[in-house]
Amino acid sequence: MLLTGTATARDAIPIESFARLPNIQSVSMSTDGKNLVAIVAMPNSNNQETGLATWNLDNLDAGSVITPSGDRMKFIAANAMKADRVLVLGRQEWTGQLGGCGEGSNVGATKTFVVKPYLTDIKQQKFDEAFADNVRRIGVGEDMKRCLEIAGTANLVHTLPLDPDNVIISQMSGLSLSGAYYLYNLRTNETKLLFKANSRTSPGLFNPRNGELLTRTQLEPISPGEYEQRVLIRNKAGEFEVHAPLTSKLSERNAVDIVGIDEQTGKYYILTDKFSDLVQAWMYDPAARKFDSEPLLAHPQFSISRLILGAQPSNFNRVLGFVVDGPEPEATYVDPELSAIHAGLKKAYPGQTVAISSYNNEMSRVLFSTESAQHAPAYRLLLDRKRIVDLGEQRPWIDAKQIGEQRWVNYAARDGLNIPALLDLPVGWKASDGPLPTIIHPHGGPWARDYGGWDASGWVPFFTSRGYAVLRPQYRGSAELGRKLWLAGDGEWGQKMQDDKDDGAAWLVKEGIADPKRLAIFGYSYGGFAAAAAVVRPNSPYQCAISGAPVTDLTKLGWSWSENRLQRILQGRTVKGMDPMLNTDKANIPVLLYVGDRDVRTPSFHARGFYDAVKGRVPAKFELIADMPHSMPWYYRHQQQALGLMENFLAKDCGPGGL
Repeated sequence: MLLTGTATARDAIPIESFARLPNIQSVSMSTDGKNLVAIVAMPNSNNQETGLATWNLDNLDAGSVITPSGDRMKFIAANAMKADRVLVLGRQEWTGQLGGCGEGSNVGATKTFVVKPYLTDIKQQKFDEAFADNVRRIGVGEDMKRCLEIAGTANLVHTLPLDPDNVIISQMSGLSLSGAYYLYNLRTNETKLLFKANSRTSPGLFNPRNGELLTRTQLEPISPGEYEQRVLIRNKAGEFEVHAPLTSKLSERNAVDIVGIDEQTGKYYILTDKFSDLVQAWMYDPAARKFDSEPLLAHPQFSISRLILGAQPSNFNRVLGFVVDGPEPEATYVDPELSAIHAGLKKAYPGQTVAISSYNNEMSRVLFSTESAQHAPAYRLLLDRKRIVDLGEQRPWIDAKQIGEQRWVNYAARDGLNIPALLDLPVGWKASDGPLPTIIHPHGGPWARDYGGWDASGWVPFFTSRGYAVLRPQYRGSAELGRKLWLAGDGEWGQKMQDDKDDGAAWLVKEGIADPKRLAIFGYSYGGFAAAAAVVRPNSPYQCAISGAPVTDLTKLGWSWSENRLQRILQGRTVKGMDPMLNTDKANIPVLLYVGDRDVRTPSFHARGFYDAVKGRVPAKFELIADMPHSMPWYYRHQQQALGLMENFLAKDCGPGGL
């Protein structure tokens, strides 16, 4: 059902517009400014197949060289390297016995995907499995070889922009949680071991000039169930020493991220929340073993998420700018040259976020992107500081005028905690038009957050173009919006975390934006848990729930939601609260559950088990989507099926007469 006066069937953006693969994505330029690389939709494939595209920027008018994905291995990401080399990631369906390697079942066959990196050159004449051969000859046993074949081979860690030949790569074992870091020569394929990690020690900052490891982190047990996260820094004698000011208890979850070194003073740039609820940028003197008296950078409302360090000979390792982790993060440049370029580009694209991703030493070639809530990302080149070449838009077939307003809002939870949120409205809606049918849309994670701008999943503009308002609460337990909000979610699954979503709905009703008789909740992953929890909570404000790829049974969650060991240790302690599977007898609103049959992050038994338990009590639907993984990118048919399910459910089955 569509709301009269705000949206009509004629205004709804078709499902196909979101299901089709982007025209262009994963765009990068080599540091020397000679080559450009992207993943593109293959011509004549109706945007259902990807290809790898490369451009020689010395002859841009010649167009690109494009290699299509294989029948099984599909290109999903790419990166322009040095030495005319290109790194491309491919993903393919795989079914077999994991044996503890990677996410999925330890016994029996698992339906999943494998992702492999490949190296090719700018002409794409030959594709070799990246970084693999020499690394596998260095002390790798048969079990790890098999693990590498299943769970992927290696990852790029650092590009070492001033080194003409070498990069830093890592090789990780899903069996032992150990790994090794290597200097890898792109021209000769020679490999040099830099550091061996294990379950208790991991590398920190590598010297961006030569790849030498400067810092590392070590976990040490200090009491039953408690660890200390110690930061060690290499001294002038080449030995690593523990630095107490950088050390903290793991349970306190302080951020201590060493992101660079000031080569003139020897001080380190550190992003930390040890002195504030928010992450600030500080300078730390390893010789004096103390922080400066004042932060280098701080923001009153949001964290500092990144320092922008120079990557070219003319500005190497200098702080050129920073990024505030606000509603829609955008760089602020302190370097006059980049600041002027950025200001000029912002003037050329008003109302959009401009992100400079790379540039050559002379800044005669600058790669940047533009986007907003209404505009899907577009990629462009600034040439000689005076001419802009449009490389392509992700979704040029979607008209920005079809997408409404986006706001960053705040409301008070019932216990007084401030909850930030993103509110998206149908195009043209005014308060005088009356309240809207509304979808509360909690993010996954839950240790994550939403950002403003274009919604890559397509869900938000899909709903708003159909006349729905969409609220994305940054509920307690959300990360990167301050430690107070983050820690407040511990042990509150389905309880206070859930109150925050319901309180967002109540706030929208009070503001005259939401119709109290036309509310629904939709979430995916952890958001799917929240939707399932809404089904069994008493006095639900919602007419129905849509639960995508949910966790519904906390007793069976285990360690499955992350490949990061620290996150598994930390988050595992916080997953407590109301378990939907133990409360299915209280189900009181209709529910749609869907999940992919190749989802190993939230396996289908969660959605199916919940469906089986509630289907006799409330109207319920369950859909197992063939060959769909947990995370994007999804295939055309995955999006088509999932969006179609949601559209039909909301229109026909969401309470009396639909939403």
